[in-house]
Amino acid sequence: MSKLFNLHTHNYTNQEKILELVNQYPWEFDEKIPFYSIGIHPWYINEDRLSFDLQVIEQKLAIKNCLALGECGLDKRIEIPLETQKKVFKAQILLAEKYQKPLVLHCVAAFQEIIQIKKELNITVPMIIHGFSKNEPTAKQLLDNGFYLSFGKYLVRNPELKTVFQSVPNDRFFLETDTIEESLEEVYALAAKYKNIEIEEVKLIIQTNFSKVFLRNL
Repeated sequence: MSKLFNLHTHNYTNQEKILELVNQYPWEFDEKIPFYSIGIHPWYINEDRLSFDLQVIEQKLAIKNCLALGECGLDKRIEIPLETQKKVFKAQILLAEKYQKPLVLHCVAAFQEIIQIKKELNITVPMIIHGFSKNEPTAKQLLDNGFYLSFGKYLVRNPELKTVFQSVPNDRFFLETDTIEESLEEVYALAAKYKNIEIEEVKLIIQTNFSKVFLRNL
């Protein structure tokens, strides 16, 4: 893969030089998007529609162009009960395991719960925390438990994240734009600056990580 890889975006830009993992939802799926993840975000859990949503996710996971399940996860700062969130999250994990697709995770104030679920369900597929914004001890705990971390919005907006990003081994990070206006090239440039390496080296690092996580069963 000679392209830049965007681990998570809500904006499909169709640029030839970028492979975008576009976030899709089962209830508003766009067939025109070539590569995507699909999942039920904890904010949008609708129990009346749950079986339909899981059915659509399973259909799409069977397709090669569906690279991951997500974003899914847990969020303690919303009104949907955590037990409901866990039920929906675990149902999606089982599908990711069945089709051996990585998980792109949304996690707010629930890192211990996600680590516990990973251990409890003995999850074998790669799990990537997207939009990581926390401190070094949290990063280390996630890395020690086998997670990957993806950086984007907060790396650009919060200079204090510099040392956290520098502490992450090169074989365990991805880069993304999510919903920010800054370009993926800008995120790559900042990552190169923080790691004190050339952008070309960042590209190679991400390409290697992409192959390991997303192409391991092809």
